[in-house]
Amino acid sequence: MDRGKPGSKMHILSDRSGLPLVVGVSSGNTHDSEGLKPIVLELQMRRDPRHGRPIKPGKLHADKAYDRDDLRRWLRGKRIAVLIARKGIDSSRRLGRHRWVIERTMSWLTGYRRLTIRYERYCGNYLAFLGLAAALCCYKRLIRLTT
Repeated sequence: MDRGKPGSKMHILSDRSGLPLVVGVSSGNTHDSEGLKPIVLELQMRRDPRHGRPIKPGKLHADKAYDRDDLRRWLRGKRIAVLIARKGIDSSRRLGRHRWVIERTMSWLTGYRRLTIRYERYCGNYLAFLGLAAALCCYKRLIRLTT
C-alpha cells in the first residue's frame, strides 16, 4: 500500500549564486535524499569546456533531509566537502545563510506557470519544461551580466 503523497519533487543543484546547474524530477512519495546521487553524478558527467576536465563541486550544502551516513561517505569518496545539517544537533539558523540561495532558485523556476502546478502527465515532459525554465534563468543572468 502506497501512502505517499502524489505529485512530483524538483531536485536542483545550483552554484553559489543560485544559477541552476542540474535539474531532476522524482515522484512525490520518494525521500529527498534519493535524488542527491543522480544529480551529483549528472554534474560530474559534464566537462569544463576550456580544460576538458569533469566539473566537480568543491562543497555541497544541504538541509537535514539529506543527513544520511551513506550519502556523507559517498560524497567524501567523490572528494566533495559535505556541509549537511545534522538532525537533532544543528539548528536551522546556521543553514539559513546558504539555504536562501536554493530557495530563490526554486522561486525563479516555479515562477513559470507550467511548473507551478504539474499539468503534464508524463515525467519526461515535465522534466523538459523544468530544463527549459533553468535555461531561461541562465539566459536572463547572462543578459543581465553583459548589459
